[in-house]
Amino acid sequence: MMHRMKTAVLLLVGTLTILVWSAVHPHDYFTWILEVFPFLIALPILVITAGRFPLTPLAYTLIALHATILMAGGHFTYAEVPLGFWMKAAFGFSRNHFDRIGHFAQGFVPALIAREILIRGQVVRRRSWLPFLIVCFTMALSAFYELIEWWTAEATGSAATAFLGTQGDPWDTQWDMFFALIGSISALVTLSRLHDRQLRALEG
Repeated sequence: MMHRMKTAVLLLVGTLTILVWSAVHPHDYFTWILEVFPFLIALPILVITAGRFPLTPLAYTLIALHATILMAGGHFTYAEVPLGFWMKAAFGFSRNHFDRIGHFAQGFVPALIAREILIRGQVVRRRSWLPFLIVCFTMALSAFYELIEWWTAEATGSAATAFLGTQGDPWDTQWDMFFALIGSISALVTLSRLHDRQLRALEG
């Protein structure tokens, strides 16, 4: 238990440090707030529930990783993150694809969080239904996020251009949801066994 607590604290300190960095001279503060807002909502929830409903180290690590992606996108905007430009030059991409990483994570990380909550809360009696329900949840989350982008663009006009990050791609919304789908399936295929071991250790 002490090891898990230390891991959670280290992840919290590291993530908060990155949050402070991202807030120093970002591309613009409006975009920064929009991009990091999901983490700012999740952070107090995670802190409040850490005592009575601590998550597995895997879940906390993935949340920290996802938060880092959000904060990098908030600082530079997704269309201008340096890693995306490196990928563009190295692989001959036609655009900065860092936003694809972000939407892959938007499926990958929530899939494991949903899996943890469904299993520990015994929400689903038959485990065979878990993968289907988790993928459905992550796709609904991805679609809802696209709706938020649409509503923000309708409300603020050109001010939301950096937040949308379409880079002129008319199929950007569809690609975003597709990468979230790939992310959710990838998480279940690659991490379910490790996740089960950590769940057993947490329950024990």
